[in-house]
Amino acid sequence: MSPRPRTPRPSQHGPGRHELGQNFLTDPRVIARVVALTAETDGPIVEWGTGDGALTIPLSRLGRPLRGIEIDARRATRLARRVGPHACIETGDILRHAPPRGSAVVSNVPFHLTTRVLRHLLSEPDWHRAVLLTQWEVARKRAGVGGATQLTAEWWPWHEFTPVQRVPAAAFRPMPTVDGGLLVVDRRPRPLLDPSDRARYQRWVAQVFQSRGRGLAEILQRNGVPGRTARELARHTARKGTPLPRDLDAQGWAEAFAQVPPRPR
Repeated sequence: MSPRPRTPRPSQHGPGRHELGQNFLTDPRVIARVVALTAETDGPIVEWGTGDGALTIPLSRLGRPLRGIEIDARRATRLARRVGPHACIETGDILRHAPPRGSAVVSNVPFHLTTRVLRHLLSEPDWHRAVLLTQWEVARKRAGVGGATQLTAEWWPWHEFTPVQRVPAAAFRPMPTVDGGLLVVDRRPRPLLDPSDRARYQRWVAQVFQSRGRGLAEILQRNGVPGRTARELARHTARKGTPLPRDLDAQGWAEAFAQVPPRPR
């Protein structure tokens, strides 16, 4: 895993460094789990941040077209010599790469780039599953464990987020200060909202999260949801006491938005 610094210098491309988010996966059991989750899919495989090939080599054994994107040209060149002709390792920036149609994306995400990588990934239209190594708390937040974040709510109608397992810090070299986590993101075969509504929906979600009010029902009403629907959604959340927007699940967000009349242009 070799993230792109703002001003790359040759001296920075040595062993993994914490300040660059370089924590290389070394645990064979976790590697095997990543490969197994990827093997459940069809189509080409894309690996963002191949590093020294800890995931790339086992993924290449699946025999499917594989493209690896690595910011470190020297690492990319070395790794290209170790994979078969069905694998292409190239130098590039994962934040600018567009996965091909029907692909599975795999990445040991640089911890300091997690939010930027997720936003870029979710905005790309053609992949169908992503198997990601992130910080464990990030994996939980993206899946809405303990309450949804704005980023999760913005993309829930089109994607499902599943935290698969916790990955101890000892599974990486150098060892980070926090545990990692395996997160699987699947594109919903039947989205909860029409893709044409995405921009308007995401603006509305941001507005809801920024609104004040005494609980979920009042906040939803202030943002265009009819009172009866808002109260029903608040009653059906799993939270005890006064629920908040973070307590809505994916279906709840979609149902609430469906009741908001579009504003005239």
